[in-house]
Amino acid sequence: MSEMGSVAVANDEAGEQPPPSKAVSVRRAVLTLLAVAVGIIGLDVLTKELATNALEGHRPVRVLGGLVYLSFTRNSGAAWSIGSDYTFIFPIFAIGVACWILFMARKLRSLAWAVALGLVLGGALGNLLDRLFRTPGGISGHVVDFLSLFAPYGQRFPIFNVADMALSFGVVLAILLEYSGRMRDGTRLPRTGKKK
Repeated sequence: MSEMGSVAVANDEAGEQPPPSKAVSVRRAVLTLLAVAVGIIGLDVLTKELATNALEGHRPVRVLGGLVYLSFTRNSGAAWSIGSDYTFIFPIFAIGVACWILFMARKLRSLAWAVALGLVLGGALGNLLDRLFRTPGGISGHVVDFLSLFAPYGQRFPIFNVADMALSFGVVLAILLEYSGRMRDGTRLPRTGKKK
């Protein structure tokens, strides 16, 4: 019996109705995932080119009263340049994440999960493009970062880019979806522990 079938049987025996499904077709979910990922990659590439052309070699630009600074940097590592000596690991990890998401997409029937996974995929591939095509090249290219919060040079929070934001928001959304019982197949797990 499938996992969904066993949940339905358990609910029937307990006299509960399963929560309504918000499943969509796999095609619609996958198209949503891909549209979000392509949109993120396009926005990431565009903003990195704008940052490279307008900010490289210049002082940081203060925006929103110092809440945000446009501060150009090339990062060989992760946040706060962690792992700078192991740059080759990041592209391998990004490729692994992309393969896992594309594998999971075969059974994807939830638009919320499609958006979450699209954000993660777009973020991972956006930074992967930097690793592949920016100097010094190979799989060791440095990622362009240009957004700094609360201080001009990332003293209070790592300098980041659009791909990093998408990746972070996608992971947070996926955690919230998982925690709330929303499944990738469009079903929702029943809440347990409620007394009538």
